[in-house]
Amino acid sequence: MSDAKDQELRALQAALAAEHAAVYGYGVVGGRIGDGQRVEARTAYDAHRARRDALAREVKDLGGRPAAAAAGYALPFPVADSAAAVRLAAELEDRVAGVYSDLVRAAGGGRRMLAAEALREAAVRAVRWRGESVAFPGLAERADTAPPAAAPTP
Repeated sequence: MSDAKDQELRALQAALAAEHAAVYGYGVVGGRIGDGQRVEARTAYDAHRARRDALAREVKDLGGRPAAAAAGYALPFPVADSAAAVRLAAELEDRVAGVYSDLVRAAGGGRRMLAAEALREAAVRAVRWRGESVAFPGLAERADTAPPAAAPTP
């Protein structure tokens, strides 16, 4: 397998793993979310299940074996009420957007377009949950981990 295809397969597997985690997370969200947002949570859950299934097919198409879901996932914080469920939903979407930004970079053609669409959808859902947007969805969390820019030489 070429290096580019191997990179694309790794990015697909990472996106698949993120979708597995999002499906699990939305199960938690659904158990705690208020009645007024239950439909939105169910819609997001269904969207992540559909993306997960499509990614598994894409991995197979590239000759890979789709990553299996874990039995459980560690949540970033306790989810005891509806407000915490909303924060978790926004966090899930941010994380998914991050892996799709990686897939946009690694993929080409139709896969790149699908990854960009998934990134956009996750960013829109995050805005709906959070009530505000970020400048570069999928890249915000990487800003803190990026290496510092080289200082100009005199």
